[in-house]
Amino acid sequence: MKVHESAENYLETILALGLKDKRVRSIDIVNELGFSKPSVSVAMKNLRENGCILIDSDGYITLTAKGRKIAGSMYERHVAISDWLISLGVDKKTAIQDACKMEHVMSEKSFLAIKSHIKSHKRSGDRTKERRGT
Repeated sequence: MKVHESAENYLETILALGLKDKRVRSIDIVNELGFSKPSVSVAMKNLRENGCILIDSDGYITLTAKGRKIAGSMYERHVAISDWLISLGVDKKTAIQDACKMEHVMSEKSFLAIKSHIKSHKRSGDRTKERRGT
């Protein structure tokens, strides 16, 4: 199932807020993304109807297995791409903004290639440090 970029962003935001050891409500998403309350409300309704989230009687939002899978994939892409851009010398703010755009349009094949490059670069960097004794 193809998920729209906006849904991916909402799911990733729910995951990220939850990782901050915080129970997530729609207002938290409004504050985090700067969207209007009605826009977030419509998005949460759509995500609930598509089986990506659950909303309890107190308004707390949790990811379903389906939602967690999508959110985790986007979060992994976001972190890896932004860290990679920073390691290339891009300032943190720009790297995060660019990663937010790139994570949604990049093919799985390209992302896996970048992940592989990052992993091999880290390993070779570790070996270089070992040789230098740092």
